[in-house]
Amino acid sequence: MAQEEEKVGTYNEFREKILPRVAEAGYNCIQIMAIQEHPYYGSFGYHVSSFFAPSSRFGTPDELKELIDTAHRMGIAVIMDIVHSHAVKNEVEGLGNFAGDPNQYFYPGSRREHPAWDSLCFDYGKNEVVHFLLSNCKYWMDEFRFDGFRFDGVTSMLYYSHGLGEAFCNYGDYFNGNQDDNAICYLTLANKLIHQVNSKAITIAEEVSGMPGLAAPIQDGGYGFDYRMAMNIPDYWIKTIKEKIDEDWKPSSMFWEVTNRRKDEKTISYAESHDQALVGDKTIIFRLIDADMYWHFQKGDENYTVHRGIALHKMIRLLTASTINGGYLNFMGNEFGHPEWIDFPREGNGWSHKYARRQWRLFDNKNLCYHYLGDFDSAMVHLIESVKNIQDTPVIEVWHNDGDQVLAYRRKNLIFVFNFNPTKSFTDYGFLVPVGAYDVVLNTDATVFGGNGLADDSVRHFTNFDPLYKRDKKEWLKLYLPARSAVVLKKVKE
Repeated sequence: MAQEEEKVGTYNEFREKILPRVAEAGYNCIQIMAIQEHPYYGSFGYHVSSFFAPSSRFGTPDELKELIDTAHRMGIAVIMDIVHSHAVKNEVEGLGNFAGDPNQYFYPGSRREHPAWDSLCFDYGKNEVVHFLLSNCKYWMDEFRFDGFRFDGVTSMLYYSHGLGEAFCNYGDYFNGNQDDNAICYLTLANKLIHQVNSKAITIAEEVSGMPGLAAPIQDGGYGFDYRMAMNIPDYWIKTIKEKIDEDWKPSSMFWEVTNRRKDEKTISYAESHDQALVGDKTIIFRLIDADMYWHFQKGDENYTVHRGIALHKMIRLLTASTINGGYLNFMGNEFGHPEWIDFPREGNGWSHKYARRQWRLFDNKNLCYHYLGDFDSAMVHLIESVKNIQDTPVIEVWHNDGDQVLAYRRKNLIFVFNFNPTKSFTDYGFLVPVGAYDVVLNTDATVFGGNGLADDSVRHFTNFDPLYKRDKKEWLKLYLPARSAVVLKKVKE
């Protein structure tokens, strides 16, 4: 569904048409979903039937290998969304009654079926099942050269309750006898094996409960994942957009949310997920602009709602991406504000492929506003990537004022300043920063990104001396901050 055409796309089409876009946008890794064979196209690949088979609906195994090899030549790592948390119930093409034994791979009795997913739960207490799943990890790395995995549904694996109905408000909720030791053992072994096969492999846990130690090293008592998904961040942004008027957006709350993580665990930050692009939910751009996207996204015809949405879309992404301590994730098309939801062929839509696609031509059309968002996203990603190992540098808060709705923080030689105030622009707004000169390297309000261009970004900003802070080697940096905009400044080398 990465394709423009209303059909099932192929590995070859993705390689030829989409990979160049990924490279041009500045991303250095892709996560491919629905690779393992599954009987129902509309399941996003989560109901797996054949664990060792790349889905034949997209092409041949050799074509998948060519896709991955091409990505590698472009400097793009490829990780696979691997589903070891459950399996499809279908007995004809799945493992549900393999060799006439319904419990060969799965738990018997009440633990056999997942209560929420209409699927079967692996019996991780059986050596044969553990060997099957571990060999599955090794197979995809050896045979197809995948660079790692994003493990789906880890919360469901960790707890006998699958995490359903659990609040997880304190540490006692994690260690109350509800943990599935067999699954925990498997996940730890999987991480150990994967990194033995490839020491540079990437493993990511999709886990919503916040289980401690998940992305901590095994030798420190952790589970060995390299990263965990920062699933709190997209939930926070959607909740903020839905429930709060612009005047109540508090920068202190935003900064706390995007940096709220354990120091010994790296995370993957993201503003929104693929789930929010599905029918029944809304992406950030749709929640901000809604139907006006269809009527007022022609350049010169934008209304207030569109201007507001474009501005906040960029600011939300910049705040999320610039505070990472691991990686930043974007779902394809969301970077340029794709206007349609995803709807797979089903009875309710007449088995249509109309919405199982991505309309890249909207981004390519310079008469529309979509390219503003896509161009900004690319500039943002390239800026972050230009700072070596920025994810390992501390995020140091410089200033926040919830009344003004202004936030500033620095990271290495970059200073990020946000004015979320919907109506107030500020002149000579000052922050204490390391002494020196600063150049603007990115501005959400630049006209090339659909902004108003109210500030002159060619001006070099010099700090102003204050004897009170001479010992700290800090001075005042004073800026013009237009309403609903963000700017990034880089310290000039002395």
